Amino acid sequence: MQVKKVLNNNVLIAEHPEYDEVILTGKGIGFGKKAGEDVTVDRAEKFFVLKDQGEQQQYKQLLNYVDESFIGLMNECIERIERRFQVRLNEHIHVGLTDHLYFAVKRIQQGLDIKNPFLTETELAYPKEYAVALEIVEWLNGQLNLAIPEGEIGFITLHIHSALTNRDLSEVNRHTQLISEMVEVIESYLKISIDRSDVNYLRLIRHFHASIERVKTGQNKPENQEILAKVLQTEYPVCYNLAWKLIKIMQQKLHKSVPDAEAVYLTLHLQRLSKQ
Repeated sequence: MQVKKVLNNNVLIAEHPEYDEVILTGKGIGFGKKAGEDVTVDRAEKFFVLKDQGEQQQYKQLLNYVDESFIGLMNECIERIERRFQVRLNEHIHVGLTDHLYFAVKRIQQGLDIKNPFLTETELAYPKEYAVALEIVEWLNGQLNLAIPEGEIGFITLHIHSALTNRDLSEVNRHTQLISEMVEVIESYLKISIDRSDVNYLRLIRHFHASIERVKTGQNKPENQEILAKVLQTEYPVCYNLAWKLIKIMQQKLHKSVPDAEAVYLTLHLQRLSKQ
């Protein structure tokens, strides 16, 4: 490969015969290099392709304000995540997670608090990603001599899930916020304060995530639950009406229809919660 541009001592852009532009990272790989010179892939600790032009530009801009040592730390961080999941992550994580954590660390060093209102819902929705994010935070604490707050684990979890599933981070965030909004509606409608550690709450959150995923991907199977629906409507009218209220919120936010059978499952979940 030929060097196209040196971004810093540890990162350069090279021209690849198959992938066009690739980004090579490695200790000292860019030191003393000039455009047009040859570079071999074995000199690099890592190389990745940012096929999207916008992401390429964002990564280059990132290197204008993020110091080289932090870039190196983030590359190792991403490698750790890939080893844990035994997959190659979508490469947008190089931009998204690096940018996010750089500013998060700056805020922590300035003594600013980081709050995450969706932490519990995030952990319940993505337990494997959350476990790895927790490991990453513990590792970063040691590397940076910091105490990264618990809320940050949730944000890292979403970045990991986004890169694993090739879904846009904003979409992942919207789903988490939708669930949080529906939980607030439930508490207000039933006039209860839900115990976030209650097993029935955990089941409800997992059901919400599974339901949203089915609606988004169109994987709902036709079910006839009319008889059970009528029974539940008679036995638990408050929870049944609330279930339909939640279905309408989902339809409005997801811009897709939600099957009628969802009212049955939600009513059962809500009835268990209402016993609190």
